[in-house]
Amino acid sequence: MEHLLTEEQLDVKRAVREFAEGEIRSSVAARDESGEFPADIMRRLGELGFMGVNTPENLGGTGMDTVCYAIVIEELSRVDPAVGVIASVNNSLICYPLEKFANAEQREKWLRPLAAGKLLGAFALTEPESGSDAASLKTTAVRDGDAYVLNGTKAFITNGANAQVHLVFARTDKTVEKSKGISAFLVPAGAQGLRVGTLEKKMGIRSSDCVEVNLQDVRVPAANRLGKEGEGFKIAMLSLDSGRIGIAAQAVGLSQGALEEAVKYSKQRVQFNRPICEFQAIQFKLADMEMLTQAARLLVYAAARKKDAGGRYNHEAAMAKLFASDVVTKVTLEAVQIHGGAGYLMDYPVERMLRDAKVTEIYEGTSEIQRFIIARNVLSA
Repeated sequence: MEHLLTEEQLDVKRAVREFAEGEIRSSVAARDESGEFPADIMRRLGELGFMGVNTPENLGGTGMDTVCYAIVIEELSRVDPAVGVIASVNNSLICYPLEKFANAEQREKWLRPLAAGKLLGAFALTEPESGSDAASLKTTAVRDGDAYVLNGTKAFITNGANAQVHLVFARTDKTVEKSKGISAFLVPAGAQGLRVGTLEKKMGIRSSDCVEVNLQDVRVPAANRLGKEGEGFKIAMLSLDSGRIGIAAQAVGLSQGALEEAVKYSKQRVQFNRPICEFQAIQFKLADMEMLTQAARLLVYAAARKKDAGGRYNHEAAMAKLFASDVVTKVTLEAVQIHGGAGYLMDYPVERMLRDAKVTEIYEGTSEIQRFIIARNVLSA
């Protein structure tokens, strides 16, 4: 697969893998158990330029292509998908929409420090009663002079407890079609009336925080509105197209990590006086795991290249996300099976990997939503 990458992309792959092995792996199991947010790791990733991979250099980022971004998320997630998704949200769901829709003042105030890893962002779209049907959100933003007053509740917000700025989507016009009456706002974490709920207790990616965010009469300057009034749904959907490449890369990285653990264990585990890797039943499992992981990686790279080429890429991003998330669930399940009883114990990383995998089929658009997007594009071709 490396023959498909440029020298720059290979250099990025080597650099991130070295960082992940040297500075992330040793704390993964402990953070999974404690739920501790990897603040120091994220700070170091910012210093290395991996929190604004696609953001142009003149705006505080490293200005690399989307394949490099996918490689960054993949290599982080190969070791710890919790770190991978924190970085993915900041890159795809915060820096990307700011690059596309922010004015010059917003870019200097928010995008530059976010891309440099000096600030962390959270994407606040989902609500308790608004998930896949994002346009039905109930959070409101009422204009009051030179400000907006926001009220509502956001749910399942990744980075929500540690972010310094939330990209909040709220309804500014109830008289128009629901998707057209939504606007986006940059809300500082310390804004009066913004309250972060307790950490959700999750199945996996536990050191990536997930919280409810409540907004009660939060006054936000009109200068903090991102894009035009009523443009919020468009901003959210474009951001999610970008984010799905990140989640697909997260799934590929985790799949690769699980495959490597399965190969290692199959060479060590002896039954009937032979390493189990010598049995055809195990070899066939490993062959399928390798094939699926490589196929998912190709779809991710294809989506990344389509984005870099310009134009719409939601079809390719949806396929990559759907396939890669399905693959990682299968691969981690087989990795546990190859480990046998040991795979069910927390002593081995594949137990955590299986728990970490499932969410890739859910967040940033469920697998059902991805199928809807793909089918709609096929039928309209």
